[in-house]
Amino acid sequence: MVAKAKKASAGAASGRKSAAAGRAPSALQAPSPAKFSTEQELDAYRQMLLIRRFEEKAGQLYGMGFIGGFCHLYIGQEAVVVGMQMAIGDGDQVITGYRDHGHMLACGMDPKGVMAELTGRQGGYSRGKGGSMHMFSKESDFYGGHGIVGAQVSLGTGLAFANQYRGNDRVSLTYFGDGASNQGQVYESFNMASLWRLPVVYIIENNRYAMGTAVQRSSALTDFSQRGASFNIPGMHVDGMDVRAVNAAAEHAVARCRAGEGPIILEMETYRYRGHSMSDPAKYRTKDEVQKMRTEHDPIEQVRARLIKAKQASEDELKAIDKEIREVVSQAADFAQTDPEPDPSELYTDILL
Repeated sequence: MVAKAKKASAGAASGRKSAAAGRAPSALQAPSPAKFSTEQELDAYRQMLLIRRFEEKAGQLYGMGFIGGFCHLYIGQEAVVVGMQMAIGDGDQVITGYRDHGHMLACGMDPKGVMAELTGRQGGYSRGKGGSMHMFSKESDFYGGHGIVGAQVSLGTGLAFANQYRGNDRVSLTYFGDGASNQGQVYESFNMASLWRLPVVYIIENNRYAMGTAVQRSSALTDFSQRGASFNIPGMHVDGMDVRAVNAAAEHAVARCRAGEGPIILEMETYRYRGHSMSDPAKYRTKDEVQKMRTEHDPIEQVRARLIKAKQASEDELKAIDKEIREVVSQAADFAQTDPEPDPSELYTDILL
């Protein structure tokens, strides 16, 4: 009996060692924020400001009735996609959910084409048939805009599988939110990505409220960086309101993927100033909370303050950039209101039978 007990005990210890060897990694420490050159600071400022002004104009056009259906604005979250884009190269893919206008612009898509799609015109990226939530640009390596919550996670994982299958060193940036993090297909994707060590960066844009419910009320685990722990996918918390912090984490994650080390999760702690969509009054949070974020953590104002403090740009120079961007957005809005609607024959194109 004693011998059997000892044998059983040894077997259990061996099992514990095996289990320990397969345990999920601990949370990764986010690297220090990147040190930007003057050129990088100005580029980040310009890109984020373009997204902000574009979204403000889109909100206006929605209110005027030029944009129908749903419209989800990215105001407040600009540092996430801009910081990520600064870390990738040609051929790396981007895919996201329906809060997608900022991602399109950061990928280099023409503001006119994006705005025209919002208003349903033939000059839009989906020829006026996709609207706010569904447009694509293979030329810009942007694979959507997807209206089904969490659907893009499986597709982004598929893009990473294709990269691995082709033997290239491309990386898939797959964005989704704190709400989508509770979808089952997300975890199926995590499992496959980890098993096959796929080159995919999962970027969880945690803006705290999903469609309108605080994460504390809807998620048993609010540490989204650890959502991949049971699949041996490491993750890290990132200040998603600081473009330099985002960029430093992005550089680490992308390099890890290119080295064949498999997927990684970046939880971007960010904030949207507007409601979930244009029809959401956002009464689930206080005005003081929103104002505090705007005053203390605004991603664009952080860059602006650094540029002025370091004397890398003057107030007048930054105002000139803002004026230039406002003109670009104004031209996009004019085009989106005057471009013809799609020909009725378009109703029968791009249909899978």
